[in-house]
Amino acid sequence: MNGICTLGNDYVYDQLVALLNSIDAVLGSEIPVCIYPFDDNLEFISAEIANRPNVFIYEDQESIASWDQFMLAAAPERLNRDKYRLYGAHRRFCGFDGPFDKFIYLDADTLVMNSLAPVFEKLEHHDWIVYDFQFKDVSKIYNVNSPKLLNIFEQKRIDTEIFCSGFYASKRGIFNPEKRAWLISQLQAGEAEILYGGAGEQPLLNYMVMRSELSSYNFAQHLPDDEKTGCSVTSKHFEEKDNILYDKGNRLTYLHYIGVAPHITQAVCAGENIEFPYRDLFLYYRYLHQPEKRPVFTTPGRNHILPAPSLWTRALRKLKLVNQG
Repeated sequence: MNGICTLGNDYVYDQLVALLNSIDAVLGSEIPVCIYPFDDNLEFISAEIANRPNVFIYEDQESIASWDQFMLAAAPERLNRDKYRLYGAHRRFCGFDGPFDKFIYLDADTLVMNSLAPVFEKLEHHDWIVYDFQFKDVSKIYNVNSPKLLNIFEQKRIDTEIFCSGFYASKRGIFNPEKRAWLISQLQAGEAEILYGGAGEQPLLNYMVMRSELSSYNFAQHLPDDEKTGCSVTSKHFEEKDNILYDKGNRLTYLHYIGVAPHITQAVCAGENIEFPYRDLFLYYRYLHQPEKRPVFTTPGRNHILPAPSLWTRALRKLKLVNQG
């Protein structure tokens, strides 16, 4: 069985509802969706999905505990609630235990914009599928100052295989207990030094995939230039038609609200007039089944400033080496 996975708790409730509604609208309400619990704060989510028979919360406590232990052994500093808001983000790894044979993971702050059939089809030939341009900026994945980095991964692999962990497709069982134990042994033997010090589970997941030498495929690397699209709200040139975004005429696969924190969408849904890119599109999907509850803004708007791209990314853009999408 194939399905969609995401990660959530009540803090990301509004984002999660928008994602689920976009799945309803674009993929249909029959495709199964599994929510991995970020923590135990699931009251609003549980009530929301009570009337969504295709959506369920992952309840395999043994699996959850095993990945908690994996994270504790592999990168214990990332479980610090005071330092990392994403301390529980590693629980998306439960997808490698089940419940789907093949799955597509999407962060809660994404919207589905197109059929995901081509992504599932690529899993017939590869173990890991992504569609993003993170490979243009290695500095948010690996410690580029570590002398060990190039001893572990060839430069060509670093240039082409890194990815954003907000959207990927894979298969059950590719990280079995033996593989996990081996990865931990390598990290504890000193390879943890090559991981970037922030961004939650993302550097670790990149390491896991690359160190395991999984067969990977990135649509952004392989599609012709006139067919590939961007995926981030930091791109301002997308065109909207019938509540779907297009990049130079090509329909996006998904939209990722990178940099729009959950407290911003919470405030907007509560009626605070905060502008962020593609806000009306987010609100359309958030209130797809309850349009009468969509907020009407009565106060002057203010802009939410997205985080600035890294110095390296800005330099690449200046040289036109980074896709602006």
